[in-house]
Amino acid sequence: MTVIHRYITASFVKYFCFVLILVVAIYLSVDFIGRIDNFLESGRSAEAVALYFMLKIPLIISQITPLGVLLSVLIIFGLMNKNNEVIALKSGGVSVFYLIVPVVAAGVILSGLLFVFSEVVVPISAAEAARIEEDRRGGADAVSSAQKNIWIRHDEYIVHVKYYHPADRALTGVSIYAFDGDFNLVRRIDAASAAYQDKAWVLFDCTEQRFSPESGQQADAGEAVRVVHHKQKAMALDLKPSDFKQVARDAQEMSFTALWNYIAKTRAEGYDTTKYEVDLYAKTAFPMVCLIMSLMGAGIALRGKTRDGLAVSFAYGMITAFVYWTVYSFCLSLGYGGVLPPWLAAWSANVLFFLAAGVLLLSLE
Repeated sequence: MTVIHRYITASFVKYFCFVLILVVAIYLSVDFIGRIDNFLESGRSAEAVALYFMLKIPLIISQITPLGVLLSVLIIFGLMNKNNEVIALKSGGVSVFYLIVPVVAAGVILSGLLFVFSEVVVPISAAEAARIEEDRRGGADAVSSAQKNIWIRHDEYIVHVKYYHPADRALTGVSIYAFDGDFNLVRRIDAASAAYQDKAWVLFDCTEQRFSPESGQQADAGEAVRVVHHKQKAMALDLKPSDFKQVARDAQEMSFTALWNYIAKTRAEGYDTTKYEVDLYAKTAFPMVCLIMSLMGAGIALRGKTRDGLAVSFAYGMITAFVYWTVYSFCLSLGYGGVLPPWLAAWSANVLFFLAAGVLLLSLE
């Protein structure tokens, strides 16, 4: 490694660590202010609150690492440009592409590390943080396997859900068993799906069976007193989507392999897996943003004039990060809605910004 590359690499590591610590601290401070009232109202201990915010750190790091790469590259080349070091090196015959080799290598390494980190550490910490956040005293008792096969017992009801959609707060394959004070089955409702609307569950395409106390004990024999079919029925259940979220993991709480297996099983059972397929491809696409941001940062900073300073480079950098996140989120939304194929929805923003970075760098020479 040459002296120039060692200098740029050392500067990148220094500024990247500084930016990462600073942004994590700001993120946690804002999150703490926004959530502390809810934690105090729920009566959670100080240890539980502290553990929750510590468990959020890996997820925060995984989300802001690309921004840290972008800002670090802007600082390095912005300072070099301000001190006329870039002009001096160019005058000595040093190519711009030679200067960006260390930051591109750092982007590639961080992309790989971010993927591994998101697979090994983030799912565990995110799942535990979600458990602490959704933990309730005296709430519903629930058992499940990922988003499937959820059983919840609450008051006089036992609810079974075949599949839960966290993003849509919707249920598929719902069975509700109602019991009297002697735990005799008095009513059963089977619905194809359910959605949470206006603080109530609305069941769609459901069949309601009512049993007498005697027939309820022989419900398996089909001795229902009355059977009624409803295209749509509102159900006053004292259950909220958060009760199902306690036992249903989001995609970020599952590793790539776990999500892949979950999609295969769910698809085999005939359920829609579009959202999770988009999230699966996003797990491979998002870490690559580190490389893209290193290229974008170099292209922006090295184009700047000496008189512009760091402020202008930072402004361009923040605009770039905002635009990328907007385009990335928009493409994912199109994927969730079925407008774009899952792989294209996850990778579209990366392809567009990679091409934009290439144009910026090629125009430097």
